[in-house]
Amino acid sequence: MSHPTSRARWLLRIGVVVTAFGCLAGGMAVPWVKTTAIIGLCYALAALGVTVLLRAGQISFGHALYALVGGYAVGFIGRALPALDGALLIVAGTIVATLFGAIVGFFVVRYRAIFFGMLNLAISMVFFSLASKLFDLTGGSDGLRIPRPTLFGIDFDRSAFETTMLCATLVLAIGLGWLVQRYFDSASGEALAGVKTNETRLEYLGMSSYRILWSGYVVSAALVGLSGALFAVVQGLVTPELGYWLRSGEFVFIATLGGASHVLGAFLGTLLFELVKLIAGAWFSGVWQMMLGIVLIIAILVAPNGVVGLLHLKSRRTHGAAR
Repeated sequence: MSHPTSRARWLLRIGVVVTAFGCLAGGMAVPWVKTTAIIGLCYALAALGVTVLLRAGQISFGHALYALVGGYAVGFIGRALPALDGALLIVAGTIVATLFGAIVGFFVVRYRAIFFGMLNLAISMVFFSLASKLFDLTGGSDGLRIPRPTLFGIDFDRSAFETTMLCATLVLAIGLGWLVQRYFDSASGEALAGVKTNETRLEYLGMSSYRILWSGYVVSAALVGLSGALFAVVQGLVTPELGYWLRSGEFVFIATLGGASHVLGAFLGTLLFELVKLIAGAWFSGVWQMMLGIVLIIAILVAPNGVVGLLHLKSRRTHGAAR
């Protein structure tokens, strides 16, 4: 897999800084933007998890399952330990989702292509159905209410809580984005990409493609689980819809739109997704889903490697012309 040129890397870094300041400035200036920005960052983290699998050439149509597990873990633990800090709830929800992903990954990483994607979808729909039907345990379609917890030991009011969550989520997104990119650039990340390009060669080199993909799957589940835990704490509510197949489809949409060659693709894809959804909802309220589909088709035709791939290609052409 090709790597971005130095010019492209600088453009991507500038994009990170601009996006970060934009989220903070918008959240501070307009109160309702804070929640929107946090939810957008949660989507970006989930899409980043899907991007890890795209790196290996695999698509999961059921990865919202781990957002569901992370969210309900926060809900159950929060009810059992009402005095537990919000930061610890998020950590606990992420750990539960990661462990769950590790267990499911033992089975699903044996498969490839459409079988991999559909098996993930089938498993996610089983747990979505359980969450919807077990009313006494999960609250059914009404979900579980999560009282606003303390955050870092401080009992904030709603506005200060959302501001603190926005800053914390932004720091998490940037930090995890940096770590995942380091993972992509490492030997393990190159081996993960090798699952897509030449899995047989990995086996000849003495590497287990099963273990490599399983490790990537666990990382992916952890990122999506974190997004679900954050979402539950911010919204104060977790419902089965968090794990519905349409949510998984949105994660795949964002990851595909942004591109898998760099982690910033997940964040750029989220930004474009939200803009298209906002514009389509305002101008084409009856058929906004169709507009999303049209945008995705155009994006695949014009930029099959996503927005980041398009920026990379443009940077290489400019660099080549300069030489």
